[in-house]
Amino acid sequence: MDKVKIANLLDVKYQELFNWLEHQPIENWEKGPDTKWSTGQHIQHLVDSLQLLNNALSYPRFILKYKFGICNRKLRDYETVVKIYNQKLIENKDGARTFNQKLKKPTLKERDRLLTRLQIQQKKLQYKTVHISERNLDTLLLRHPLMGKMTVREIIMWTAYHTEHHTNTLQNLY
Repeated sequence: MDKVKIANLLDVKYQELFNWLEHQPIENWEKGPDTKWSTGQHIQHLVDSLQLLNNALSYPRFILKYKFGICNRKLRDYETVVKIYNQKLIENKDGARTFNQKLKKPTLKERDRLLTRLQIQQKKLQYKTVHISERNLDTLLLRHPLMGKMTVREIIMWTAYHTEHHTNTLQNLY
């Protein structure tokens, strides 16, 4: 998938999330189903993961190469990234649950600020996606906590799916 299509995909997935959020009762922000995240926690998680990715993409290229190396395998397409992610989620259910237990519960007061941060971080990622070179998209690696090393292109495609995954989860819970 080329970088303009990825940037457009990010826009579509986040717009679907924002559209869904507009029509939700405000009380769902802090109160989630038993043993499940509240809407606010889902948004906090998305903001945190976007911020980490945007920060990583701000590092000089040589630091990323030094820390993670460069890709020496065939690139994965969107469908393959999604398939691997869903498989890893199933295989590491307990690990993912433990990893995500520490997520703070944003208050209703923090809602507008957090949604604004999500929009800003999403737009930053779209901008960076369009402006990074094709070569860097396909050769630079970043480490995903569940999926291991991924190219920048793959991790940005995963980010679009990650948003869809949380939007679907919210829609199914509420």
